[in-house]
Formats: sequence, structure tokens, C-alpha cells
Amino acid sequence: MRIVGPRSARRWTWTAALAGGLLAFAAADVPSAAAAGDDALPAAVLRELQRARIPVEAMAVVVQEAGNAHSLLSLRAREARNPASLAKLFTTAAALDQLGPAWTWTTPVWLAGPVRDGVLEGALHLKGSGDPKLVLERVWLLLRRVQELGVREIRGDIVLDRSAFADDAASPAAFDGAANRPYNVRPDALLLNYKSVLYTFVPDAAANMARVLVEPPLAGVEVQRRVPLAAGPCGDWRSALKARFDDAARMRFDGHYAGACGEQAWPVADAQPASYNARLLEGLWREMGGRLQGTVREGPPPPGAAPTFELRSPPLLEVVREINKFSNNVMAQQLFLTLALQQDPSRPASTAAAQRVVRDWVGSRLGEPGGELVVDNGSGLSREGRASAGLLARLLQFAQAGPWAAEFASSLPILGQDGTLRRVRGVDAAGRAHLKTGSLKDVSGIAGYVLSASGRRYVLAALVDHPQAQAARPALQALVQWVMEDGALR
Repeated sequence: MRIVGPRSARRWTWTAALAGGLLAFAAADVPSAAAAGDDALPAAVLRELQRARIPVEAMAVVVQEAGNAHSLLSLRAREARNPASLAKLFTTAAALDQLGPAWTWTTPVWLAGPVRDGVLEGALHLKGSGDPKLVLERVWLLLRRVQELGVREIRGDIVLDRSAFADDAASPAAFDGAANRPYNVRPDALLLNYKSVLYTFVPDAAANMARVLVEPPLAGVEVQRRVPLAAGPCGDWRSALKARFDDAARMRFDGHYAGACGEQAWPVADAQPASYNARLLEGLWREMGGRLQGTVREGPPPPGAAPTFELRSPPLLEVVREINKFSNNVMAQQLFLTLALQQDPSRPASTAAAQRVVRDWVGSRLGEPGGELVVDNGSGLSREGRASAGLLARLLQFAQAGPWAAEFASSLPILGQDGTLRRVRGVDAAGRAHLKTGSLKDVSGIAGYVLSASGRRYVLAALVDHPQAQAARPALQALVQWVMEDGALR
């Protein structure tokens, strides 16, 4: 079930009809692994795989001209492999298709009581709906709006409703043991500032120390504001600081900071994510000159009352761009759960529900994926997720034929210019490819669109699954170069 208006429903029907004709022959034309030998790989790609000591069997690849399912190259197209962050392509494409590029999240706010002489005689309520862009600046704007309504003191509590998403019992350390890495922050219906803190270190040679700047201000948290300055090269400055993340109420640095590092910033996931929202809102409200008589706690909004105002997110297009350009795992998981919430707003969105929504969408738009797809958390930060190069190619073909084709393609990193591909060098004609990257310990992959020297546009999907996968990047780069040259006009 989709929640759409009449115009969106018409677009759904038209796009489905178009995709049906395209994908019927797309699926039929992708050859099996036996249909083409590994010697079909371009010579430059074979050389780079050999140099990296990666067997050719580790690579699965599909190259097709956009709008034409005839494969320029197809090897192991239907093998299910871990796609890493290429899984975000399914999440973002489904969202653009089902919600539309201009769709937004709303965060309702209630002033539950009269305001007299700057005092709110009641509670301030906030209800989360999964907005992945409630960063510090936008939380400040929300509280500023409250102050513009005349509130300087809250006599009651600040009450937070996080019930739109089902409780997530997983530990932030579950994936790789690095609970302090921001990419491991768990999704939350009211996700404030990614539950992270930014520490900025500014050397002061005259005082022989580095000043520690902290954003955001968190109530009840004491931070060491000075670190001894050290001579010598910068090196691994984070390790040299010897940060203590074990106590959320007190942040300490037992090491030193090299002056040669200049100014550096370090984003860190908070050690106690369950209480982060409360500490952020109280700390920021007080820093803005506000007074709070009560506490920050969880609870439902006032029954039957219309919100006093709503904070609206940036459009979905901007969120999709950040997810794909910079491979933002937390935002991807927020969007993933939002798809389930929008399909059934009557119950908290769960991971299982979101998995069904995305898999059903793939089945209706791309054809039944069978064992070629295992949907996990929507971000690719997973050991269990699976997709095939052939299914990724079908997704890209479907997307480029849809009404949001330009928005989707422009959300992918531009080779050699921005996002996760900004620093790629050694490929001629940088800027002629929009490619999403995927990378885990044993996985490396790319998928997207390549504009060739002849002006043809190609769909490219490649996955390398091997313990040495990170060494396969030159081979993937050689593959992109080959596609840019129209497969050497073969």
C-alpha cells in the first residue's frame, strides 16, 4: 500500500508501464556466468586484479548502454554478493519513487499551556517522525521559534515522543565494536544531531596548549578544555590525544596534541545515546538564555491538540544527495524506516517492516529478485545484505527511465570531483561518471552511470568480494576507464 495523491498515482502507473517493457527484455538479456568467460574482462582490469592478487572470480560486473539491456559486459551477473553501501541505491530509489523528490519530514511542536510574561505554564512537546536532518542548527531554529512565541521559561517539562520507530535494542558497537564512530549511531524517530559531539582542537603556541571547542553544549557534561601541546610531526593525532570515551559525564584527554596538526575536528558518537536528546535540549535551551523548571523526559504529545507549529525538513532530494554522495549510513537507515512508517503510520516502523517494503518495491518495479537480494538495514552497513550486479544494473536502468532520473543520478558522487569519489585520480575525463561506491572490509564495488567519449551513456555495476577487496580499486578504476572508451569500441 502506498500513500499517494491522484497525481502521484498516475505517475506510478505510467512509470510502472514503462519499466515493465524495459525490464522484460533487460532480465532476459543478462547472460549467466557461463555465457561469457573471464577473458571477456578488459585487459587492463585483468592486469590490475592480478597485481592485487585477486582472482577474476571475485569480480561480478554488468555494463549496459542506458535504455538498452544488451550487455557490453556481463560476468557473474546473478551472483548474490554483499553490496556494502551500494545497498543505499535501493533505499534511495524506492524513496524517490514512492515519496517524490519534494517530500519532507515534519516535527510537530506543542506549547501545552498558556504563555504569560515569558513563562510557559506547562510543557513543551516534540514528536519525532524520523527526520534525518535534525542537526544542531535546525534544533537551534526550533528552540528559537519557541522563544519567538514569547517563551523564556518552561515551567513544566520538555517531553519527547520517539514512538514512530520501534525500539532498537542493537548496540552501536554491534557491527565493528567501534561504538564511538558516528556511522554506528542507531536510528531514532527523534534523531538530534546524529547523537554525536564535535571536538575541535585549536593550537595556541603562546600558551603551549591546544584549546578544545565543543559542539553541541550538553547539560551535565564536563569537557577538558585544554590539552598539552607537543612538538614534532602531526602523525596519528587522535591516538596521541588518548581520549577517554567511557564516561559520558566527563570527557578527558590523557595525551597531547601536536602543534603541527593545525586545527582539526573530531566527530564522536556520544557514549550514552539514550540520554543524548535530553542533555542536548537542556544544554542548548539554557545556552540560549532559556530557563527550565522541569526535566527532559519521554512521553506522548497532548491528546487531541493540534501542534503549535511544525519544523519541516529539507526536501527528500537533499537528503538522498547526502546519503549517496557521502555514503551516510545513519541517514540511510532513517530513510529506510521512514518508508515503513509512511506505508503504515498506525504502528511504529520496524526494520522487518522496512525490509518488506523495499523488497516488495523491488519486486514490483524490477521483477522478483529471488535470491539475488537480501535486504538488511537499508544502509549496507551489514554482513548479511546481498545484491547482484545484474539487479543493480536493472535498478539503474529503471531509475534512468523514471521522472526523477535527473535527481537520482545527480545524487551519486561525480568521479574526481565530489563525494566519496572526490580524490580519485588517474582516470581520464574526470566528471564523466556518476558512481556510488561501496566498501567494507572484504567488499569493494561501484554502480552508476558513465558518459563515454562517443556520447553514449552506460549503466555500470561491479562488485568485488574477496579478503583483498580494498586492493581492487585500481581494477574498478580501469573498468570505468574502459567504459568511457566505449569498451574499446568492441
